[in-house]
Amino acid sequence: MADNIYPIYDRMMTRADKEQLLGQHGLMIWFTGLSGSGKSTIAMGVERELHKRGILCRILDGDNIRAGINSNLGFSAADRKENIRRIAEIGKLFVRTGIVTLACFVSPTNDIRRLAREIIGEDDFKEVFVSTPLEECERRDVKGLYARARRGEVKDFTGISAPFEIPENPALELDTSSLSLEESVKRVVEMVMSLEFRV
Repeated sequence: MADNIYPIYDRMMTRADKEQLLGQHGLMIWFTGLSGSGKSTIAMGVERELHKRGILCRILDGDNIRAGINSNLGFSAADRKENIRRIAEIGKLFVRTGIVTLACFVSPTNDIRRLAREIIGEDDFKEVFVSTPLEECERRDVKGLYARARRGEVKDFTGISAPFEIPENPALELDTSSLSLEESVKRVVEMVMSLEFRV
């Protein structure tokens, strides 16, 4: 049997120690959907509601990740995969510290989302598909990206020049063209609170 080349892991405090301290289990809520679908807006509402209930959360989204740790990545298929791989590894650290982590990423393919699920762990991963239609996302165009993509200024833009694959088995689906923000947040919070969450 090979020697353990990472012996520090055997001496660090455990996930159970961290969760006992916080009084909660770690969990990943992975929001996927087109740009402008409402992922981050819903996540911010969920964070506030869970905070009121004494639950520690952390939001990870494209803006705070791509501006920092993934600033060297573009939007090619390979870079998208590496972006999600890094995010999932970071997310796993938060989850194993007992934190409810809200990840908001287009993550356009089932393979990419499957990779994230495998890294984080099936039991800790809940996928929320924000299924707002392209037409509504483009109408909102909160960052002006759809207009730029239509003009050919943004390459590999999901929904315009790159595909988005519908999730196979999301834990929850939310269409913000027909659901209010309040109802969308309520449904996610109810899902979280229905789990065996408290330590």
